[in-house]
Amino acid sequence: MKDKPLGFVALKSLRQGPQDPQAVLAQIREIYFKTTKRTIQHDLAHAIELLKSLPTEDERDKAAVYMDGLAQLRSEWVQSDKKKRR
Repeated sequence: MKDKPLGFVALKSLRQGPQDPQAVLAQIREIYFKTTKRTIQHDLAHAIELLKSLPTEDERDKAAVYMDGLAQLRSEWVQSDKKKRR
């Protein structure tokens, strides 16, 4: 079985250390609004890495809406691809 490649995460975001929680939330929000069917896997992986960097549960709760939306988009697009293949 072939392993799926990990999503792209910019090295810049890993090297900088902790970011401002509001900036991280803004990045996750931007990812949500700019994602496409072609980029959803990468965008979701990037958003997860950003979510992990949030220090408190309250801040992670604020990002949950966007994370849930990304997961729903991925599910819908994967299902539509499977239907097209049949």
